[in-house]
Amino acid sequence: MSVQQQQSVDFGRQHVRIDNARIATLIPTRSLVVCAVLLVVILAAGLTSMTIGAYSISLESVLRALFDPASDPDARQVVFDWRLPRVLFAVLCGMALALSGGIFQSLTRNPLGSPDIIGFGIGAQFGVTLTMVVLELNTYMFKAAGALIGGLITALLVYALATTKTMSSFRLIIVGIGVSAGLGSLTSWILISVSVEKAMMAATWGAGSLASLGFDQLIPATLVFAVVMVAALPLNRTLPVLEMGDDAATALGIRPGRTRLAALVLGVALIALVTAAAGPISFIALAAPQICQRLTRSNTPMSTLPVMLTGAALVVVSDMAAQLLMVPVGVVTVSVGGLYLAWLLAAQYAQRA
Repeated sequence: MSVQQQQSVDFGRQHVRIDNARIATLIPTRSLVVCAVLLVVILAAGLTSMTIGAYSISLESVLRALFDPASDPDARQVVFDWRLPRVLFAVLCGMALALSGGIFQSLTRNPLGSPDIIGFGIGAQFGVTLTMVVLELNTYMFKAAGALIGGLITALLVYALATTKTMSSFRLIIVGIGVSAGLGSLTSWILISVSVEKAMMAATWGAGSLASLGFDQLIPATLVFAVVMVAALPLNRTLPVLEMGDDAATALGIRPGRTRLAALVLGVALIALVTAAAGPISFIALAAPQICQRLTRSNTPMSTLPVMLTGAALVVVSDMAAQLLMVPVGVVTVSVGGLYLAWLLAAQYAQRA
């Protein structure tokens, strides 16, 4: 394998070329730098968040507990059993949400086309509410199945209502907002129809929190994410081509219908695995691809590794802030994400004016 700076062809910016028997690709140097910076942010925020909590522990003690088996057993128990799973879950949730956002924004060719806005996240939330409250099945795998089924049915409903002869991204977003509002009303109706205990349990989960998650939930969630991640890798190549239009994509050997269906299923699966474990963590799927696109100066929101690292950094930092403020991480992301959505809508309106 050879890795070297691109010299012979001027692509407008520097690239690193990987060329061997199986892989031949160009990676923008700026993307590598952005990924390295994001990794540092994730590591720093993750270690800092492990010092926060009712049991006071210094950063030095956290590092010693992580790498020295002979360190204080109480500190090791706090770090390994309570705080490390939370940080790892924040990384996993951020990566999954950001990748899902990148898939749907590339699919709709619109920065507002994230699963938060077009109702797929609400559909997954509705499926988990039915599973938890009505069917009384409260394990991760049952909730994941409920989230996946709810998200997929919602996605098919939105696409069916939004598609006439062709599909407009604007019509898709408007229909998605309408379906999302309807499912939100149904969820509220279910919660006021059940006992107070069930409603409180569902409301606590619905706030979006990583506080009570451990390795029991992390292991199956990681396995599901790994499978979906491997299946989504080809989309990194096909979706940016599909952004040029169906005719161009077909001419380049890509089947638009099959690619859209695969992207739809995989994007909903990513949302489902997060919703089942931690509840809805809103606006990460909306913001992460756009922030990544600006950091890397990419032409597409679908650049897998930088997008996932951006999402992971956002969730880890948001969860650290949530611990300091003693609120669920979903409250932090909704508060900051709402401001970002307002700015995004204003920017889009200004561009059309």
